[in-house]
Amino acid sequence: MNTTLCGIDISKDWLDAHIEPMGAANRFTNDAAGIADLAAWCQNHDVELVVMEASGGYERLAFLLLWEMGQPCGMANARSVRYFAEAMGFLEKTDKIDAAVIARYGAVKRLKPTLPPSAAQQRLTALVARLSQVTGDLIVQKQRKSAAADAETIAGLDEVIALFKRQSRQLEGEIASLIDDDPLWACLDRAFRSLKGVASRTVARLMAQLPEIGVLSNKAIAKLVGLAPIANDSGKRNGRRPVRGGRAGPRGVLFLVASIVAKYDPHLAAFKQQLQAAGKEKMVIRIALARKLLVILNASERSCSTSRHRIGRAASGMAESLSSIAATSLVTWKRPCAATSPNSARWPLTALMVWVR
Repeated sequence: MNTTLCGIDISKDWLDAHIEPMGAANRFTNDAAGIADLAAWCQNHDVELVVMEASGGYERLAFLLLWEMGQPCGMANARSVRYFAEAMGFLEKTDKIDAAVIARYGAVKRLKPTLPPSAAQQRLTALVARLSQVTGDLIVQKQRKSAAADAETIAGLDEVIALFKRQSRQLEGEIASLIDDDPLWACLDRAFRSLKGVASRTVARLMAQLPEIGVLSNKAIAKLVGLAPIANDSGKRNGRRPVRGGRAGPRGVLFLVASIVAKYDPHLAAFKQQLQAAGKEKMVIRIALARKLLVILNASERSCSTSRHRIGRAASGMAESLSSIAATSLVTWKRPCAATSPNSARWPLTALMVWVR
């Protein structure tokens, strides 16, 4: 069964749209009014899924507003789309052609809708990004101070450094409060920080830059981060299996943190010694440690999600039981049995208290 898809090529000012398989094309402005017109146009053509690429943040407004208007959207990998275009013979590159290629790629790939992030996830991502910027600026200012000799210049740099330090502390406080307010994030934070060497900033960056953690399997999450070995075999040749692609931010964090955790965690330390005894190269050991740590964190996230789900089901069941018992209690209080003691009419309340305990 053919699915009606709309491919969108996004630039700063324009949204070029192409509907597959009917071939209709149109152009809209990349603002709220243009996106509303795009949503209406897609609805008129019974579009089931809008496919777009990540475009440096220019796609964010269209992605979120289309979801709010009830139009499902899916995100495609830009590099994969480009390879697909070349494989299909599209060596030319224009906005109109790119929109058609994106639509055809989504149809061939059978892309699924990409759910929009929650408001809390968006805020966490923004706060973590700003904290990374402030930290980078703070490092630069400290380097400039170490190379400065003029007293007035040093005083000016001290003021800027103090400002960045205040902003850094404020951002860290807001991130901590945001994590504490969410039961799942709080559980994940405790699970992550139970490993010695994992700091609060590490937890926040992983939550912001890798929201899929705990949702995907261990193999899938390792490939998403770029820590999974890629097969490179042909015939009788068994080539080296390198790692490639993936998200550079979480991968860099895991590289750094895994080397620290391996100093204190006995399981990672034993795993590292086993690799060293086998004569593995240093970079291979770093990758293996980072992947091992990612698998542990992924399992911790799934454990937190399962616990939250069980607690939710237990609370729901408790509420239903309490309602049932309360209703029984009212009936019994209205019709006490005269043949029993005067206190026998109160047994449902006693049973309720015992059950709750």
